Amino acid sequence: MKTWISLEQARAAIAFGTGKGIRIAVLDSGIEISHPGLNGLRLADDLAFISDGNTVQVRPGAGTDVNGHGTGIAGIIHTLAPKAKIGSFRVLRMGLFDLTSKRDIIQRAAFEAIDKRYQILNCSFGCRGEKEFIMEFKDWVDEAYVKGVHVISACSNRDFTEREWPAYFPTVVTVDKMDIDQTERFFYRPGNLVEFVAKGQYSELLCLDGKKKNGFGTSFAAPVATALLARLISVHPGLSPLAAKELLRLVAEPWPRALKARSSPSHRPPTSE
Repeated sequence: MKTWISLEQARAAIAFGTGKGIRIAVLDSGIEISHPGLNGLRLADDLAFISDGNTVQVRPGAGTDVNGHGTGIAGIIHTLAPKAKIGSFRVLRMGLFDLTSKRDIIQRAAFEAIDKRYQILNCSFGCRGEKEFIMEFKDWVDEAYVKGVHVISACSNRDFTEREWPAYFPTVVTVDKMDIDQTERFFYRPGNLVEFVAKGQYSELLCLDGKKKNGFGTSFAAPVATALLARLISVHPGLSPLAAKELLRLVAEPWPRALKARSSPSHRPPTSE
């Protein structure tokens, strides 16, 4: 059994950890592995999950990204936790303004990542609060919790109090966006299921064809928490999802009332089918 660590130990790990030994599954639009901003990153897995109407097929991802969204996520994680292993689980489809996924595809990919012993699942997407959809997310979120796998999620870009899945499950670390300069700063905002706030504004976000762009959204705040968590558990392995979440809460800066996470057009893709 993992013994509890002190706040000083947790702060030091988050500040100086590298993510070594940690496997992070990026459930997204794929990762353009040839992007120079990834500095020769080698993926632990590169899989594409595609629905044929009745079943979900798993195919090689071929080092490609259908939109650029996943490459931006991977770039943030790799910068902050450079020794972590990253796996690409492509679940989102192509479309500049319609980057969506079927829920059964996400479910299959999440179970695959759990079975492959990834310690963290980065989920920069969300499904709005239709009650009939909840169990399709709860099944794999609960499986992750039981097996000690940490789930990081983005929340709604429009309003963090808007109910979405997997963001609103209490075992998930859910992150809202704000416009700050320091990537490694993160805040705890009490009284909400979306408890954490991190940098979501980037002027050189990795995107398709080796390029960079401006980006702002909860999608890009979530991987900050993913990377900082990878630093923590790389130094102190064996922390359960709830223990790690509590340490993040205690180490995070208190949310100042004067600071507000700015709203912007959504860059966090919904799951709408």
